[in-house]
Amino acid sequence: MRRERLRGPTWLAAAAWAACAAPAGAAPPAQAAQTQAAQTQVTPTRADGGGELLVLVRLPPEHYRPGATYGGGYADDLSRQAQRRLAQRIARAHGLTLVDDWPMPLLGLDCFVMVAPEGPEEAARAAEALAHDPAVAWTEPMHLYSAEGRAAATKAPAAADPLFAAQPAARKWRLAELHRTATGRQIPVAVIDSQVQADHPDLAGQVALKADFTPRPRSAGERHGTAVAGVIAAKAGNGVGIAGVAPGARLFALRACWEESRAHDTVCDSVSLAKALHFAIERRAQVINLSLAGPSDMLLGKLVDVALARGAAVVAAFDPRLPGGGFPASHKGVIRVADESLASVQPGVYSAPGRDVPATQPGGGWSLVDGSSYAAAHVSGLVALLRERAGAGGGPLTLVSTRPGGGAIDACVSLLRDARPCGEPTLASKAAARLSR
Repeated sequence: MRRERLRGPTWLAAAAWAACAAPAGAAPPAQAAQTQAAQTQVTPTRADGGGELLVLVRLPPEHYRPGATYGGGYADDLSRQAQRRLAQRIARAHGLTLVDDWPMPLLGLDCFVMVAPEGPEEAARAAEALAHDPAVAWTEPMHLYSAEGRAAATKAPAAADPLFAAQPAARKWRLAELHRTATGRQIPVAVIDSQVQADHPDLAGQVALKADFTPRPRSAGERHGTAVAGVIAAKAGNGVGIAGVAPGARLFALRACWEESRAHDTVCDSVSLAKALHFAIERRAQVINLSLAGPSDMLLGKLVDVALARGAAVVAAFDPRLPGGGFPASHKGVIRVADESLASVQPGVYSAPGRDVPATQPGGGWSLVDGSSYAAAHVSGLVALLRERAGAGGGPLTLVSTRPGGGAIDACVSLLRDARPCGEPTLASKAAARLSR
């Protein structure tokens, strides 16, 4: 298997984007209709992120109606027009240009993207002035994020999961044994990332719904998102490639990031991530994978709090170069995960396989990938297994590791309640070994 290195940041990145959504896979008709609604409420925004501000304005109470859904639209045209007029007044008063808007009913807010024509310095001055505008709840700059991964595509031979033996989790987590107990069956896992290739041979049928929250041209698939999705939920036993940690899970492939063509970096911005998070929470994702890191963000932090309050597990990649591991890993309640090959990590950070991991890639291929992005994907898959085993009643999830609240995760003890650490031979394998001598 040919291997190359590809630089990839931690993913959340900068600019303001609007939403396009498209149903995919086995999504039920109701989900497809909601996704189509998100597709129709779109206004593209600038791609460079320079001088952009998020301006948060409180939604009027009549925006919310019990039983209503908000795939990205307003309750009615009159309300939308009134909010737009308010935003345009605010923009004019502060020398800004209104370029995008998106309702966040879970927070009771409208999010408007405004641009300062002269760039970041003018945006900073406008933000200071907006802090005193009574119509504004708060404002913040557009933040950039990047994906913690490196990947390169290469084809695998056709056999029964021929790359399974090369997967670190196959040995370290006794993955085949875990799958005899749980596969994450029907657990909705939101992959908020770059475009997932839903028709990849190892992902066909695994994606329950797709939505695109970027203004970039649609893509059949991008490297980081496709790799993360495969680590979590690639088909098991289908004769090609790998087996995901939770092959029975229902993936929500939510494109909030995009691939920069020249460097193959994966980047996204505050607004695209906020839209995807809101979408995932409304559709009751039980696990939300955020294989990314970047600066703290008030809007995203509030949405993460809503997700946690509703019982979702939020899993994020830890970046040792950023304070607290970067956002969202630094946010209270988020499961922080680092590549186990890192020399040292902070207390409270879990570690999981993140080195030489075979993963799905666009074009129907596979590659070896490295980084905390893929360690986080392993843990998202494991949490889906725990969710399935916990059943409809739910209950607290326990990740057993080498130290309280952090360190190397022992998947076997966490899921199987097996006192033997992962990697130690089972009684059956010991007996087989004796017979073979």
